[in-house]
Amino acid sequence: ELLTSEKLAKAFVIEEEPVEIRHRYGSTEIGQKALLARRLVEAGVCFVGIDYRPQEKNNYGWDHHVDLARWMPIAAYPFDQAIATLIKELEERGLDKEVLVLAFGEFGRTPKINADAGRDHWPRAGSVVIAGGGISGGQVYGATDRTGADVKYPVVHPPDLLATIYKIIGY
Repeated sequence: ELLTSEKLAKAFVIEEEPVEIRHRYGSTEIGQKALLARRLVEAGVCFVGIDYRPQEKNNYGWDHHVDLARWMPIAAYPFDQAIATLIKELEERGLDKEVLVLAFGEFGRTPKINADAGRDHWPRAGSVVIAGGGISGGQVYGATDRTGADVKYPVVHPPDLLATIYKIIGY
């Protein structure tokens, strides 16, 4: 029923959203995807994934093995604006208990800049942002050593993250 509903079809018409709200998310690819995600959730979609790979000329998405100082702002600033706005709007609309927001990549990054002024894949430590889903905000779980190279405590593996997600969504 959802796939053929008028409610879902209308969710894709982002132009119906007030201009102020569209600008709040950012006039960027990730900003408009985050806004669409919110609209899809409001229409009844129970799972929304956002793929964000900044496609600026010579940019490698999030894979900044080269020239990190140049490319990271292009990727990070729009992402920060979009995700922060999504989380805030979900809260304002009373959806923060129902909707779980996760943001992470497939690897952490080396604690040191490489010879090409970038950072390489680093499976020993990484970060995940979790918001909503009834979780109390403002928490930090886990820590690395002072250089960000190794996990100090507690070690969290991918199955641990999945267990947390499953518990939040009721499995």
